Parts: sequence; structure tokens; C-alpha cells
Amino acid sequence: MRLPILIEPDASRVILRPFLSALDPRDLHRSDLLRATRLIDRILAMDTATVEAEMATILDDFGTRHADLTTILTERYAQIRDLLGLEDDASEARRLLIGAFFSNEYSFQSTALFNPSIVPHPDQAGLDAGEVRFVMSLRATGEGHISSICFSSGIVTAAGTIRLDPPGRLARTPRRSTAVRLADDYDVTFSPGTELGERVIFPITQQQRNGIEDARLVRFVEDDGNVSYFATYTAYSGREIAPEMLRTDDFRRFSFVPLRGDAVNNKGMALFPRRIAGRYVMLARSDGETLQVVRSDDLHVWNDATEILAAAEPWEFVQIGNCGSPIELPEGWLVITHGVGAMRRYCISAALLDLNDPSRMIARLRKPMLTAIGDERNGYVPNVVYSCGSMVHEGQLILPYAASDTATRFAVIPVASLIDAMG
Repeated sequence: MRLPILIEPDASRVILRPFLSALDPRDLHRSDLLRATRLIDRILAMDTATVEAEMATILDDFGTRHADLTTILTERYAQIRDLLGLEDDASEARRLLIGAFFSNEYSFQSTALFNPSIVPHPDQAGLDAGEVRFVMSLRATGEGHISSICFSSGIVTAAGTIRLDPPGRLARTPRRSTAVRLADDYDVTFSPGTELGERVIFPITQQQRNGIEDARLVRFVEDDGNVSYFATYTAYSGREIAPEMLRTDDFRRFSFVPLRGDAVNNKGMALFPRRIAGRYVMLARSDGETLQVVRSDDLHVWNDATEILAAAEPWEFVQIGNCGSPIELPEGWLVITHGVGAMRRYCISAALLDLNDPSRMIARLRKPMLTAIGDERNGYVPNVVYSCGSMVHEGQLILPYAASDTATRFAVIPVASLIDAMG
């Protein structure tokens, strides 16, 4: 059953991004370095009255569009000062103005808000009987097809209805904890008091510079009962892709770590929500036409994949993949899949894996359970339905899905009916 919920892009939501994104002069082209130096010289040549008047106009024009604008511009000034080796300017207005000249607004979801993933929220307090609060990640895409991660939240009732929380009025990016050059591992943190719906994780590494794509969230429970949230995603440099992972306990502080190993070579890796026989387990895809299971003792190194599922029906002849992390049921691991057929039409289907040995497939749907219909077929990429993660609540599969790479919708499917339809 499709729900009458539509989450659409909103071009009015903007973040501030660096005019120069490098954190080290070695990362800058010589022409960019010379241009930045000439710009600094022009600003330093301005008299104090002109600087203050220019800065007053900027604060008046942009102050209501961003939380803590002066803090952001101050941080940006410090980055430019260190990048170019400047002496600290004594004038606060001039420091802010330098920060402003090296910043620009970016409408991070002006093109699309899609490929959702959903998990239970860390905070389940204050709910009525049978309700569950959720966190949903969304892939937001703006000018230049640059993708970032943003968040939404809401409540699913016992009857399977959904109440979405309103999006934040403003959008905020986190502060990074790594100084100068980014190491393989780094953290970002959102300011205290920032609402979940305001948080945007925007690309900051060279590997990510053209996008953080298709985060697959999973609530992971360790053997000792400790809970963390992971998301596997695809970093896109503009030429190459690289699967990476983020981890959080509270959706305010996030740790990022690249994934390594010979099984890490394609999009769509998805972590199982617990260890199996003492080992981490991941869904992977090496060739676009098969799905594999990979086991590891190290959360960040993945080798030796085992094929579990291959394209078998016409609607998945072109490509097969997962639509998020497996969901544990008494009957087995429920894997929501996607398939691509003729005319590059995307469909969503499902398979069931053995609980103790997920390399063994028990059953699968022979037909899609969801295809694009009506106005869902029209969008940035026509004829596509896609999801990066669903969850089960009160016997219902809660499936947020993207429609034609543009907007996000919801479907609710009885789990028993889904299992019964598998062969």
C-alpha cells in the first residue's frame, strides 16, 4: 500500500560551502592559489569604513538564512589564513569579510531528495503504545549533481501510518575535528541544540568531492548489547567511486572510515545488523549482476565474497543490487533488492536468506513488489523506484523509496504476505 506522503526537494534550504575547498596549499592548483592571493590583496587594500559597510550588508542579506553566520565566517577566515600563510588581521570586520569572500551559498537539495534509508531513532521516549520513532537519511542533490546526506524523522503508528516531523527551517553542516589535511579516519560534530532535520553532511574529502551517495543506515547491536548506527555509502570523486562507512551513536557526532579489501569495489555495500557466528557480515556487489555475502573480523576490511543471488528474471537482467541492510525475521534475513530491466526500468523486490548461514538463499520473489507508476515515472531519472533501507514494525514492512531520483515516498507491505509470495 502506497501512502499519500511526498517529500520533495526544497531549493530554499541552503548551506555555506567554501569557495576554495582545499585545506592545504599542496591541494591547490597554482592558478587558484594566485587568484586567492590577489583577492586577499584587494580586501586588505579596502579602507576600514568600506569594510564595515560591506560586512554590514552581508550580515543583513544573509544573517537570517544561516544559523551562527559570523561563527561560520570566522572559521572560514581561519582556514584561509592558515592555507595562505597570512598574518592575523586585527579587524574583526575584515576577518569576517575575508571569510565571506571565500564562501558561497549552495542549495544542497535543489535538484533531488531521494534514496532514503530508515532506522529506529535512538530516543523512543514519550510515545503512545505501538508507536516507534524513526530516523531517515536522504540523499540530497544540488547544482552540479553533488550529493550530500540530510536527515528527517517521524513516527510510525501501530496501524502503519506515518507522521513526519517538519524539516528544520535552517540547514547546518558539522565542524570537522581533523586539522589541516584529512586523515583516513576523521570525525565531524554538529553543534549542541542543532535539530536532526537541520543537519547536512556535505562532502569534504577529495574522494567525496562530487558526492556522498546512497547512505544505507543500519542499527547495529553488538554481542554485549551495545548499539551503534552505521551507514555504508559511496564516495564519488567525479571520476572514481569508493565505498566508505560512517558511525554514530547519537546522530550528532559522526566518525568516517574508508573500507578496504578486494570485496570493496562497487556500490551498494550493506552491513548486517549484528554479528553472525562472531563475525561481521556485509552484502556486497562486484559486477552489478550478482549479490554477495562477505564475512570479516575487522569492520573496515572485507575480502573473499560468496555469491548468493544472481539476476534471473527479465526485470533484473540488466542489474541487481540491494536496497539496504538485511532485516532479521524469524523466517530468515529479509533482503530488499532492486532490479533493472528493459528500458532501464528499476523495480524493487525481495529475497530471504538463512539466519545462521546468510550465504544460503531460502527463497525470493519472482516478480517485483514495487515499480514506478503514474507520476512516479517522471523525474530526474525516469522509471526508477529505489530504496537504501527499510524497517519492520508491527508485522509491516515500512519502505521509504525514491521516485525517479527526484522525491521520496512511502509504501507499507505486510511481511507475512511478502514471505508467502516468495518461491
